[in-house]
Amino acid sequence: MDFSLSQEQEMFREYVRKYLTDMEQTKVARDYIDNKIEQVKTVLSELHELGCTQLNIPEQYDGMGLGKLDLVPIMEEMGRALVPGLHLETSAFAVPIIEQFGTSEQKAMYLPQIASGEASFTIAWLEPGRSYKQQGIQVKATLKNETVVINGVKTQVPDVGLAQYLIVPVLINDEVTVVIVDKSTSGITLRDQKGFDETRKLTEVTFDKVEVPVNEIIGPIGDGWSIIQEGLLSYNAALSSVAVGAMEHIVEMASEYAKIREQFGNPIGRFQAIKHRLADMKLDLETARSLSYYANWALETAAEDRIEAICSARIFATQAFIRLSAHNIQIHGGIGFTEEIDCHLFVKRARFYENYLGSIEQYYEQAIESLNWEIPEKLIEKEIILSTQ
Repeated sequence: MDFSLSQEQEMFREYVRKYLTDMEQTKVARDYIDNKIEQVKTVLSELHELGCTQLNIPEQYDGMGLGKLDLVPIMEEMGRALVPGLHLETSAFAVPIIEQFGTSEQKAMYLPQIASGEASFTIAWLEPGRSYKQQGIQVKATLKNETVVINGVKTQVPDVGLAQYLIVPVLINDEVTVVIVDKSTSGITLRDQKGFDETRKLTEVTFDKVEVPVNEIIGPIGDGWSIIQEGLLSYNAALSSVAVGAMEHIVEMASEYAKIREQFGNPIGRFQAIKHRLADMKLDLETARSLSYYANWALETAAEDRIEAICSARIFATQAFIRLSAHNIQIHGGIGFTEEIDCHLFVKRARFYENYLGSIEQYYEQAIESLNWEIPEKLIEKEIILSTQ
């Protein structure tokens, strides 16, 4: 099997890379940290002009009608530049679940807005003191005439300032249901939260008798958990590509610095210890890339092993991203801890993804279950400990 990207996909990658290089790569992330929101929105708008928001949207909804694999080079380039915003949540989560489970009215309303760059979605899932597991969803919603009334709090919701809509899992009649909520709806209160990754701004969202039309429910009432799991397959396949792009940039940074930093009269890249570390970093990168390509291919072709393939890609890419970003700082030495260069940005982004929309342990369990294996005792014990914290 050949999982390499096509010539057209690589050409699209070059267009995006050239634009982000012209924008000085990670400068847009630093602008977001400095709250220069208009500059960030300008970059995101230009990425839309290149077609990044239209790729996987059907042609009848003003998209290009391309597949999951066509997102791979775009996600990799966004990972290289640590592009802030909600492209991942919108294109790799919202679009697939709306397309697969949404009504014809929902598709006609939201997909053209996404394709045109007018709308972005964020995911308001996590609740205070709870996890990303099914039992962690406790925000209640009730049906009142033709509306859904939501009360409760969601925490650590990313980049609400750049979103127009929230995807909110709630309990209706004690069953998980997914609802789309317009951010400007009356009764929503936003409170900024601090996070260690300044390129992903977090918000606490409080719902106080928020009324949403009943036609904003995605899929049947009570099917929310299965809908979320389908969305996470697309999301995690795309996330593995984002991590690959970031790791590629990290390897380039470390290799270039090893050529110019001298110790004992020689570039440190000539020392065996540095050579071995760079070789290990490159091996991790290429392994993650292979897993990512296969995961996205399995998703697009609905292969029988798509769940374990995507979980494996998510687990390895996340852990390798953390390892490589740490090695990068060590190779740079003391300067690697300063804010003047980008090492710290990649460390923080790697740690952000470590437990976002599910922990490593949860994805191990999901892969094990899909293979019909028994979950090891140590994983069960760890989950019990985590659930009591």
